[in-house]
Amino acid sequence: MADVTGGAEIRPIPAVDPAPGGEPVRLSMARTLGVNRLDGGWWPRSRNLAVELADLVGQLRAEQPLVRDGIVRARFSTADWDPVPRRVAVAGGWVTAEPLPADDGHLVELTTAGGTALRLLVVPPGFSAGQGAEALLAAATAGNAHAATDLLAVVAETADVDPADRWEDVGGAWWGDDATAPSFRPAPGVGE
Repeated sequence: MADVTGGAEIRPIPAVDPAPGGEPVRLSMARTLGVNRLDGGWWPRSRNLAVELADLVGQLRAEQPLVRDGIVRARFSTADWDPVPRRVAVAGGWVTAEPLPADDGHLVELTTAGGTALRLLVVPPGFSAGQGAEALLAAATAGNAHAATDLLAVVAETADVDPADRWEDVGGAWWGDDATAPSFRPAPGVGE
């Protein structure tokens, strides 16, 4: 993919800024756009492209210098969305919505008024928190070379780890009630 930024470094968008609907836009962008196969990842909360795209465009426009002139076209994978209108209302205007070829699943390609194309992975809304975070990270990582569908397949195959899931026991210690834990024993030859 050609470098559409002229080598300029673009700062990533934090995923904590609230969208107009009150929920944060789950988005992660590469530091430099146009260099990798994907420029970032987007994890919409529903399959309603009209609502989700309005939030995405608002976030991008506020945070990315290349997008300040606006998004004029969104090409999308039809499998990711419920029926979509041909034009979507966004802050400051309209975005033309067009389907991508069938082999470009889980992808949205946004075109700015200046002609810059951004390719974003679309993480399915039903992914778990761990899978979604992993997919966003992978899509925004420098050097990513996976197609969107391939990246999601790898993430979906990986066991999800629940950060709140931790091993607990009923007390006691495997090394005995009166023994010192191995981590607190002095190393051999030390302190003797």
